[in-house]
Amino acid sequence: MPKVKTEKKSRIHNEVQKQGIVFNKDFGQHILKNPLVITTMLEKAALRATDVVLEIGPGTGNMTVRMLERAKKVIACEIDTRLAAELQKRVQATPLQPKLQVLIGDFLKADLPFFDLCIANVPYQISSPLIFKLLLHRPLFRCAVLMFQREFAQRLVAKPGDKLYCRLSINTQLLARVDMLMKVGKNNFKPPPKVESSVVRLEPKNPPPPVNFTEWDGLTRIAFLRKNKTLAATFKVNSVIEMLEKNYKLYRSLRNEQVEENFNMQEKVMSILEEQGVSGSRARSMDIDEFMRLLLAFNSAGIHFN
Repeated sequence: MPKVKTEKKSRIHNEVQKQGIVFNKDFGQHILKNPLVITTMLEKAALRATDVVLEIGPGTGNMTVRMLERAKKVIACEIDTRLAAELQKRVQATPLQPKLQVLIGDFLKADLPFFDLCIANVPYQISSPLIFKLLLHRPLFRCAVLMFQREFAQRLVAKPGDKLYCRLSINTQLLARVDMLMKVGKNNFKPPPKVESSVVRLEPKNPPPPVNFTEWDGLTRIAFLRKNKTLAATFKVNSVIEMLEKNYKLYRSLRNEQVEENFNMQEKVMSILEEQGVSGSRARSMDIDEFMRLLLAFNSAGIHFN
């Protein structure tokens, strides 16, 4: 994949330097300064003049302004009131001002309005919850082009058997098609982060997969707890069996059904794993279809993970 180089003589509007704003490390503030990277991200998102765009962590607005020039509207979610004020000041009394809506606050706690695209240089410390907040948002958006820490991005696109394949990989790929777009070096940011970055494109599956995501997430959380162990070994852990038994009793109670006499949860779980042919499998090598069949088998037996 091509690596985007820093444009040495780029002329970038830098409100931070003018106003002497100190970056807040708690918010993961690293301003993307290379216009070539910004241009590529907008092109990969296929931004249209009729689009409403959601941006998370706009900072001083280098990418925001470029999107305002092309889109119908940009909704910028910024937790730092200082940077939000700078962004609004930057477009004040210009034709771009009516097209900008600033949401001040924590993105993870915000009620999201409708949007067509999400394009952002993501605050890296909220990467995982941010992805699932986006992918579980309704109505579905068209696609997201997002900047992440390099290793996190690699986990998103990892396949069964890959070293970095994990619960994040399979949960994301259940809900979306994920593509790695490009690598971005540290020097493309101000101040430079300690890690390398990559840009990823997420396209939500439409229609969404016919699965209760809370149940799915509960199953994969257990399976990937010890991803190098067999599922049989993982599901024999006492705390796992106790949790499933509690859920099973609640499920039967809500249906006004008695728990079968001499019912043994561990034996039932092992039996299901054997029937599905995965008792000796490891989570690191299992794909979405295998987990989907396993979840259906558990649920059909009244065993739930939420």
